[in-house]
Amino acid sequence: MAKVSYVDIETPKDVQEKALQAVEMAKDTGRLRKGINEATKAAEKGEAVLIVIAEDVDPPEVVMHLPMIAREKKVPYVFVAEKKVLGKSAGLEVQCSAIAVEKAGSAASIVDEIVSRMGAKKQKEAKAAKEEAPAEGKAEAPAEEKKEKPKRAPRKKKGEEKKEEEKVEEKTEEKKEEKTEETKE
Repeated sequence: MAKVSYVDIETPKDVQEKALQAVEMAKDTGRLRKGINEATKAAEKGEAVLIVIAEDVDPPEVVMHLPMIAREKKVPYVFVAEKKVLGKSAGLEVQCSAIAVEKAGSAASIVDEIVSRMGAKKQKEAKAAKEEAPAEGKAEAPAEEKKEKPKRAPRKKKGEEKKEEEKVEEKTEEKKEEKTEETKE
């Protein structure tokens, strides 16, 4: 199968098997959040200890955001080859594209092992990417200047708002009276 754009790190087969095993164990003794939406919520809230994402999701756009959110919230994540196997390990009779392990339960040691192995692998890949960039002759881009947000006008107090509303109402009434006078003439 061709590499999908959202798969940013290659997960070794043994780590994939351990991730599926951790999901099975957490299903019984811990807590899982099943499905893309639930996994996204758990990642955004920082409640997940591990996120497992399937590589064969179609269309890929539905899970493309998960690795980015996980990196941003510093939640570890791994990829498994098939969503059918992921669903089965979670105790579902249907396929599942993503699962968040909220409480590992008896799978805590396996989750810790996965996190340490994948964390070391991600650090190696990041280091290799940094070494390749200067070798290619690419100059580092200068840091962008922070743009200042436009400042809002200060909020008006309730009394001031009422006064303005009354002025607007008076003007509209005056205009109506002028129109009625013009039509009478």
